[in-house]
Amino acid sequence: MHFPLRLVAIDVDGTLVPAIGQALTARVTQALKSAQEAGITVVIATGRRTAYTLPLFVGCGLRADMPLITSNGAVTRTLGGEVLAGRTMESRVARGLCGLLPPFGALVFTFDRPGRGALVVEDLSKAHGRIQVWVEANRNAIEVVTPLEDALLDGEDPIQGMAAGTVEQMRAAEATVRASEWGSQCECQRTEYPARGFSILDLLPLGVSKAAALEKLAARLGVESREAMAIGDNWNDVEMLEWAGQGVLMGNATPELRALGKERGWKLAPPNDEDGVAVVLEAAIARHARVKAD
Repeated sequence: MHFPLRLVAIDVDGTLVPAIGQALTARVTQALKSAQEAGITVVIATGRRTAYTLPLFVGCGLRADMPLITSNGAVTRTLGGEVLAGRTMESRVARGLCGLLPPFGALVFTFDRPGRGALVVEDLSKAHGRIQVWVEANRNAIEVVTPLEDALLDGEDPIQGMAAGTVEQMRAAEATVRASEWGSQCECQRTEYPARGFSILDLLPLGVSKAAALEKLAARLGVESREAMAIGDNWNDVEMLEWAGQGVLMGNATPELRALGKERGWKLAPPNDEDGVAVVLEAAIARHARVKAD
C-alpha cells in the first residue's frame, strides 16, 4: 500500500547541491517549489550550521515556514527565522573532548550566536590546511582562542564540536571518543569524502541527530514515518534514511553505503551533479498526485 507523501527531508552537501559549485540548480529549485505547491512539507536536514545554510535558499521563492534542521539536528528553525527546537552540549563535555582530539586533526566548536565567535578554533592554520573552502566561506564567523578550552566556560555551551582530517584520522578519532569517558555523554556523526581524502566528525549533544530532530518535527506536524521520505548521501544520513518510510540514497554515495542501502531497501537516486534530488521529487510528486486522486 502506498501512503500519501506528506514530508521529504533532504540533506545538502553531496545531495541537494552539485559536486561543483554551492548554488542550487534551476531544476532542483523548481522541484522543491513544486513539492511545496503539492502540499508536501520540504525539510532541509544538514550538518551545516544555520548561517551557512540560509544563503543557499535566498531568492529561491521557497516558503518562509520551510523547516531547516541544521548542525546535524542540534538546531531546528524555519527559513523565515522562527526557532522550533535547539540543543547545546555541556561545556564540561566540550572541554573533555578538547583533551582527546587535537592529535587527529583540526577541531572547531560552533555557538548559536551571530557574527565572529560563532565558530571557535585554536589553530586557524591547521584548520585552513584541512578545510580551506569551509574556512574561506566562514571566515567572518571564526574566532581564534588559545587554548580552545578558554572558549568553553560554564554557561557558554556550544551547539556542537567538529573535528576534520583524513578518513583514517576521523575513524580513529570516533573510536577514541567512543572508548573514552565522554563517549556516553555525546553523539558522534561522521561524514566521509574518500575521493578527497577528507572526513568530518561532528560531536553533538547526547541524543542529537538528524533523525531525532526529524522525528520530533514530524510529530509536531502530525506526520508519521510511513508518510515521509528522506534523501541523503553520507553516514550522518543513515539514521534519517532508516526512520523514513521511503529512504533514498544518492548515486554519488560511496560503494560501502550503496551496499548498505541495497541491504536496507533504500532506493538509489541519480548523483547530485545530475540533479538527482529533482529526479526523485518529480517522480514523487507525480505519485503523490495519483495517490490523492484514488
